[in-house]
Formats: sequence, C-alpha cells, structure tokens
Amino acid sequence: MINDNKKKFKSLKKHVFEANLKIYKSNLAISTFGNVSGIERENNIFAIKPSGIDYKKLKPENMVLVSLDGEILENNLKPSSDTKTHIELYKAFPEIRGIVHTHSRYATVIAQSLFDLKCIGTTHADYFYGDIPCTKKISNKAISGKYEEEIGLLIAETFKERKIDYHYMKACLVASHGPFTWGLDLDEAVFTAIILEEIAKQYYLTKALNSEVKSIQKNLIKKHYFRKHGIDAYYGQN
Repeated sequence: MINDNKKKFKSLKKHVFEANLKIYKSNLAISTFGNVSGIERENNIFAIKPSGIDYKKLKPENMVLVSLDGEILENNLKPSSDTKTHIELYKAFPEIRGIVHTHSRYATVIAQSLFDLKCIGTTHADYFYGDIPCTKKISNKAISGKYEEEIGLLIAETFKERKIDYHYMKACLVASHGPFTWGLDLDEAVFTAIILEEIAKQYYLTKALNSEVKSIQKNLIKKHYFRKHGIDAYYGQN
C-alpha cells in the first residue's frame, strides 16, 4: 500500500513535518515536547512525529507512518509515545484529519489546575462553542494499563458524557497533563492549538484581575461562534 502511494504519503509526511515545526516556532513546544499527526483517511494511515527527537533536528522523512491498528508501516524511528492516544481520537472522531498535542504554558496550567476553560469572553466564543472541557483525572488502573490508549478513551468519554460535539469543540484539556486539539484538516488542528493557548492566557490573566468573573451568556456564545462558523456565517469575505 505504501509503495503504491509513495507520492501521497511523501506529501503527508512533509505536511506533518511542517505542522510540527509550526507548533515549535509558535512557542507551543520546547525541546522534544508535544507532537502533531495528520491522517490520510482513504487508507486510514497517519504520519506522526517520532519520539524524543528535538524539533531542530527533525526532517520530513523522519515522520513515522502508522495504521489505525497501531502497525508501524515505514521508518526505522519509533513514533511518538502518544501515538495510541492519536489512534483513539481518530477512531472516536471519524471526520478529523489532524491532531495536535502540546504542553503549551497557559493551557497546561489550567489542565493541571483541573479546571474547564470557561468561556468568559467573545474571543473565546469566536473559536470554541462553549467551555473547553477538562477531563476527570485518569484512574490508577488506566495508568497501570494501556496508558496512552486510555488517555484517548478518556477524552472521547468526556465528550460523550457531556454531550459535546467534536465538530464545534475542537479541543480538550487532559487533567494533570495538557491540551489536545484537532481539526477537519491538519492546518485547522494547528491553528486551533495556537488559538487555544491565546484563549488560555486571556482566561488566566482575566481571572487574576477578577476571580469572580463568570461565563458569558449562551446566546452571546452562539452569536459569536455561528457568525464565523455557521451555515449563515457572515464574518470575513465570501
């Protein structure tokens, strides 16, 4: 399969490489923190950053091709240690084509504080339809078991239990861990990670000034989100 689609997968690996560099250059990742993957849905094969490789040393050919069954299809490098989390998210959210995991400062601080990232302003509502959820803490049983797989299942469970639509909420904070974002394409997943960190910073600073601030009205959230993303959206140029 790989040999029959060499050009397609070479392009996918290049795109994923560029996406990983973008989170590094956007100050969402330092050293070897974080990872980005992008999937080719026709064959359900994704490319992901290799484990423990510094961003400054990455090359497009280093990206590792993996199937949704977890089989490493090409490359002598090990894929990211978070690969199984990506697999579970691709399975749970079948229309997404890119996933980003970072340890960006403000989003991670909020995840470590075990808080949902409340929608306290219209900047937030422009990109996320409501509060960005934080999962419950992962169980000791899950930690001792298939840990990375369990993280993906925990995110999916959080969305199912809270009846959150992954199309309108493309981010989740994993308690005590950090943020994951996704998109209907790889570029959207990266863009969402960048926006999430800015929203998290605004939230943190606002709460420092006014710890009693509450979420904005639901109809204001709806207005701002759907004027940008709804069927009748009128923000921007046609």
